Amino acid sequence: MATNNEEFNEDELHPPVWLNDEFFLKVLSNCEKSEFKLIILHTKIAPASKKGDHYATVMFRATVDYQLNDEEKKISMIIKAMPEIEGHKKELISNSAVFETEIGMYVEVLPRLEQMLRDVGDETVLKACCLYATLSPRKVIVFEDIVPLGFEVIRGRFVNREEAMFVYGKLAKLHATSYKIVKEEPQFLDKYRNSIFEIPNIEEDEMMCGGIKNFVEFLKATPALHEYISYFEPLSKDLMRKCRTSFAEFRNAPKEDAYYVLNHGDFHIRNMMFKHNPISGRLEDVMLLDYQMCYVGPIANDLLYSKYMLLDQDLRKDFSALLYYYFTVFSETLKKIGFKGELPKIVRLREQLVEHKHFEFFLLSSFLPIFYAFLDPKVDLVKLMTSNDFRKEFYSNKIFLDEMIELLPKLKHLGYFEE
Repeated sequence: MATNNEEFNEDELHPPVWLNDEFFLKVLSNCEKSEFKLIILHTKIAPASKKGDHYATVMFRATVDYQLNDEEKKISMIIKAMPEIEGHKKELISNSAVFETEIGMYVEVLPRLEQMLRDVGDETVLKACCLYATLSPRKVIVFEDIVPLGFEVIRGRFVNREEAMFVYGKLAKLHATSYKIVKEEPQFLDKYRNSIFEIPNIEEDEMMCGGIKNFVEFLKATPALHEYISYFEPLSKDLMRKCRTSFAEFRNAPKEDAYYVLNHGDFHIRNMMFKHNPISGRLEDVMLLDYQMCYVGPIANDLLYSKYMLLDQDLRKDFSALLYYYFTVFSETLKKIGFKGELPKIVRLREQLVEHKHFEFFLLSSFLPIFYAFLDPKVDLVKLMTSNDFRKEFYSNKIFLDEMIELLPKLKHLGYFEE
């Protein structure tokens, strides 16, 4: 059983009563698919990750010793479940379709996208192995634990250039395979339409809606940025609606010349794990995680999300080069998998980034200031998610201030503030 430890989320210190031998027998029966009798010998359950690694769900790591046909085996697995303790976390996703989305991704969509790559000799892995999933009597997904395989979460720093390029290469293949399906067989992805902006009552969540107001206060308190108040203050009343419109464009008002893909939907540094060679330190792989917010929408959205939630301020300055690398892999993958339509053009992709500028404004005003907090293991994540006064403190971060003084004039010169 897990013991009390300040490194872990409070609601993951004690596993729920249903996480028992009966449950693990179901998981193992699904994995082994054997007619022989399974016997659970021993289980050890602990929190799956440290504070700050995730928020919306609860996650446990279980090590299970079992016997199958007189052979003793051991497996480590990650159990992801809906929160059961009352509070902001449970309120945030209790009425959402995040588990339905993620189960569909792991059971139906990602296997097909991987097979498209395998068919042309590409062994890229897009997902961890899903061992078991159910929506009843409770919503649960069980994954293979990839920590024993050498994967780890990056903590206390941002990604470096090598890691960023690896991530963008994998994202490009996810986007390319789904782009072909969207063009040729859109009904296959029809149910993937629930983005982060369509979580029930999300417009009432202060973290999502209050960031732009905090940003306006930040502008007013910074003389060097006063000229931008006249743009962002009126926008504060309408930013969520504009973002929701952007994310729902494919479904409600698709454009003939726009590029639509299956977006990951929550593409930030804590939703991926990295594998480095233990001797040389060379990066060998990255595993994308948490496909619970996937939806078909503008290709720009994952890219903009990554710009502010994956890169540090220095790599953000070189986003254009990283985007070019991403687009190169995206185009090459489309050719390899036999896409017969007109290939996308990078000029049009860059235009789409500007067309969805309101989502970029949301990210730089609401998410970027608190993103720096995720690097500090001492920051109370629950307080960060639930206290606006606490979030306001991060707008005084000197790194954020210096970046805004440099970034906002660049956006002005590019015409971002013209409507």
